Amino acid sequence: MLRRRGTAPQDAARGTDRVAEEMPVALVFNGISHAVMMVTPRELEAFALGFALTEGLVGKAADVFDIELREHARSFEVALTIAQEEFMQLKQQRRSMAGRSGCGVCGVESLEQLDLRPAPIGAAALHDADTLPPAIARAAAELGKHQELMQATGGVHAAAWCDAAGAVLRVCEDVGRHNALDKLIGHLARDGVDMRRGFVFMSSRASYELVRKAARMHIPMLATISAPSTLAIDVAVEAGVKLVSFCRQDGCVEYS
Repeated sequence: MLRRRGTAPQDAARGTDRVAEEMPVALVFNGISHAVMMVTPRELEAFALGFALTEGLVGKAADVFDIELREHARSFEVALTIAQEEFMQLKQQRRSMAGRSGCGVCGVESLEQLDLRPAPIGAAALHDADTLPPAIARAAAELGKHQELMQATGGVHAAAWCDAAGAVLRVCEDVGRHNALDKLIGHLARDGVDMRRGFVFMSSRASYELVRKAARMHIPMLATISAPSTLAIDVAVEAGVKLVSFCRQDGCVEYS
């Protein structure tokens, strides 16, 4: 690695640097390969469980009976054993996708699967006008202290679980923002956390996928450091998820 701290040739110095890892991870359900994702190879069991839940492949963590991690030379495979009812639905879904052109959204193979109108989550509001600003400010102040990979590499996203007051309770990091959220949700589901009683704070922009995943888990609020997309706002309104972006210690913007 050659690091430059100026414009002159003598300003360059050779050294070492820590770079965020990214590897292909195959997710296999009852022996059938369902998706290959590019993931930072840590907390992969939690990632697989979170992916299964947020993509609607299983209804609850108890429907996943076993998770086995298999390491290869330059890739990983996570084999999940799921309940037979969910597996039959997965097989039917795969048969219905045969021959259709893909749109390439996080393993989704057809436009019909995009789930642009998620069911309303029906969760009670977590905050009012008085409690929201201090909760966002606290989460924004605390997040950086938990971003070990970001501090080391400068190249990953973080998904944080916060209580209603904004205290950061758990953080997961990954090169992909949706992967980081899946890891977080996998941990929360495995630990039996009631996801209606806290919120997710992301170091990224607010994309449609993040809102959809939050809605599927009945998470009442998604807060992000960067901007939302129009589709993210539309889905948040449709699902009843509070979407707050441009979150800083001194303010935020509410979109739904």
